[in-house]
Amino acid sequence: MLLKGKTAIVYGGSGAVGGAVASAFVREGAVVHLAARGRERLEAFAEELRAKGGTVHVGTVDALDRASVEAHLQDAIGKGGPINVVFSAIDWGDAQGTPIIDLEYDRFIMPVERGLKSWFNIGATTARHMGENGGGAILGITANAAREAYTEMGGFGIACAAVEHYLRHLAAENGPKGVRCCWVRSPGSPDAPGVREAWLIHAREKGITFEEMHAEVAKDTPLRRISSLGQVADAVVLLASDLASSMTATLANATGGAQVD
Repeated sequence: MLLKGKTAIVYGGSGAVGGAVASAFVREGAVVHLAARGRERLEAFAEELRAKGGTVHVGTVDALDRASVEAHLQDAIGKGGPINVVFSAIDWGDAQGTPIIDLEYDRFIMPVERGLKSWFNIGATTARHMGENGGGAILGITANAAREAYTEMGGFGIACAAVEHYLRHLAAENGPKGVRCCWVRSPGSPDAPGVREAWLIHAREKGITFEEMHAEVAKDTPLRRISSLGQVADAVVLLASDLASSMTATLANATGGAQVD
């Protein structure tokens, strides 16, 4: 088990990405604290993970509120000691599907503001804690749009780029205290609800199956497939583990070669 003996917080733990990562953390032996604004979905998911043998705690937190993040962290510490791993999959509320010239500024800037504010609160709070307790790994997720320009992305790609650079700075400042900051770049997994719904719409418009739509989207990638949520979560596990102890201020490219570094 790659994460045996580690304690992790998963922010956005009731969502598709956060849930996949939390499941992988439990599978690899970590104690997991699920965190999100709503408690009901967290409790139901926690019961699923406990049924698989996981040690899972639940806590409500608003990542846009620094005091809420700090209070939850102290509660998590009280239940089992220092936190070694943090992963955030907080929803940024992006506005894709509309050209920038047709967007109001408030809608355009929303993912940038939410992405940076949530990460400012989570990153600063947990980096200080980890630095005082032997180090740890702070991990996030971004998308291809952090590096490549696409149409009708609103502020999402800009938010991804900003969050990636925030994590680089956080890594540079806190690395001497043993704190690593990394992220997984995801292509948008076909089994994630939002992506699946979009693909299904396009498949119906083209008169093809979902599998054929997947093949069309993936035709220019070296692996000829788009990474699933489970494969993205496996990359997060690697970054969280001691196998990645030399990695910081960098990403794990889980795009299946959709982006070549």
